[in-house]
Amino acid sequence: MLQQFGFTQYESQVYQSLITVDHPLDATGIVKLSGVPRSKVYEVLHRLSEKGMILETTIEKKRLYTALPIESTIKKLKADFENNLEQLKKAPIKKAPSDDRVWTLKDNQSIQSLLKELLQKAEHSIFLSGWADDLLQYLPILEEKYDAGIHINIHVIGELSTKIPSVSTLIPDEQHANLERSRIMIVDDQEMLFAGIEEANWQAIRTQSRPLVKFFTEFFYHDVALTEITQKYRDTIMKDKNIRDVLLNLRY
Repeated sequence: MLQQFGFTQYESQVYQSLITVDHPLDATGIVKLSGVPRSKVYEVLHRLSEKGMILETTIEKKRLYTALPIESTIKKLKADFENNLEQLKKAPIKKAPSDDRVWTLKDNQSIQSLLKELLQKAEHSIFLSGWADDLLQYLPILEEKYDAGIHINIHVIGELSTKIPSVSTLIPDEQHANLERSRIMIVDDQEMLFAGIEEANWQAIRTQSRPLVKFFTEFFYHDVALTEITQKYRDTIMKDKNIRDVLLNLRY
């Protein structure tokens, strides 16, 4: 009867023997009705008493037992279950250890799906770099995360209309013909994904490796810095062939 609620078989048998009679029983009577060995019955009765499942009394030096009424038992079990749920909710959760392996992934659709999944999991910060027409599909997630108070930084090549304020924009011209398409994403300063095109096919790496996460975070700021420098000093840079050639060989 009670085993499905976490009680032992003997505890269930003793409770059932007491609930099915209309008078108290002593240990001998419980042994006869429940089938629990005499050597175990007092131990079982003690556990049931500690759990509040039986009532006890002593009459003329004789110890008698009766079961907690069934309606009271139902309310008690329900209250215990709900209390256990609350305790479970409050239990500290151990974070999974960081996976510092570098994983590779091919196929553009798979890369896009994984990137969206990682964006959805972001809790504190997102750094995202890419081309405007590519980043457009992630904009609803990014703006939803921004509304939720998550820090968003975007570096985009091309025009991208968004309410997110932290956007660095590079408008490419013929001088940037060699710019390669790529994506960089860093989530919560803990995980990064870098995707690029190799032999006309998208390929990506994903990792939680601290050195690589730090490197690509700095790489993101490198792109932002190059964009700001190019925009502010465009006329000077483009007139100086040596500076222009060096700068345009760098990836944004």
